Amino acid sequence: MSFMDTLKGKLGMSKDKAGDLAREHGDKIDSGIDKAGQAADSRTGGKYGQQIDRGADRAKGAVDDYGNQGGGQGSR
Repeated sequence: MSFMDTLKGKLGMSKDKAGDLAREHGDKIDSGIDKAGQAADSRTGGKYGQQIDRGADRAKGAVDDYGNQGGGQGSR
């Protein structure tokens, strides 16, 4: 299950609505991902900084992809 599928499942929204939100508020979502990454990095004392950064980049990429695909899975 992808990150976005998990997120929309927890929020109880349709794929179309989740895609719309990703398109409309992508910058806010990216900011939240960055803040979460910074908090995690701070709590681990920087020990897992590269892994956290990589995970944050992947999460932001998933949000961008999801918004660009209109909420669907596309051709993957």
